[in-house]
Amino acid sequence: MTTTYKDWHEILPFALHGYRTSVRTSIGATPFSLVYGMEVVLHLEVEIPSLKVLMEAKLDEAENIQGLYDQLNFVEEKRLAALSHGQL
Repeated sequence: MTTTYKDWHEILPFALHGYRTSVRTSIGATPFSLVYGMEVVLHLEVEIPSLKVLMEAKLDEAENIQGLYDQLNFVEEKRLAALSHGQL
């Protein structure tokens, strides 16, 4: 929880994610699935590939590792670009 009410904006994205990915008993589905037509793939499932993610992508282990490596490099490039942009 927050220690003060001044940092609510930092926690809001997490609260919204939880709300959008929780099943509503009245409709029997998540708001995310109603909007996008599929269930959400959790960040943990992408980071540690689940059987669902591997079967959907139809990748073997070597291709999956290469894909994760490419994604990691892409994220690192974006992070460095944002860091250098902030220092200008």
